[in-house]
Amino acid sequence: MELKTGKVTIQLRPDLAPKHVERIKTLASQGFYNGLKFHRVIPGFMAQTGDPQGTGAGGSSLPDLPAEFSGIPFERGTLGAARTTNPNSANSQFFICFTQAPNLNGEYTVFGKVVDGMQHVDQIAKGEPPPNPDTIIKMYLATAAP
Repeated sequence: MELKTGKVTIQLRPDLAPKHVERIKTLASQGFYNGLKFHRVIPGFMAQTGDPQGTGAGGSSLPDLPAEFSGIPFERGTLGAARTTNPNSANSQFFICFTQAPNLNGEYTVFGKVVDGMQHVDQIAKGEPPPNPDTIIKMYLATAAP
């Protein structure tokens, strides 16, 4: 994932959440995430993106996904699937944790972790929504990297 300050490398975890990983891979390969805003960025908690409307209320045209909860804790750099109060409503939105978030453990799907470039995630503009939101410049699979 390319941000304005640099590249962020994410390790996907199909062993934990195969349906969510497949969805992210599908959407990334279609260019879905390119240019999308980080619409909800809470200091000391997380940065959320993946809504083409930029409001937090939208998603892709694909059907929602069933929850794939695991025992993996939410820690700094963890990627989780954003959803409504319905556990089976994740679609295209996701968040990256700035720090530990034990309140999310077992309640949201973990599908990856930042393995390099977390300093760039830390620099994403804060706010709900941020006054001048940062965007994903480009998101792609490492096997398809330019």
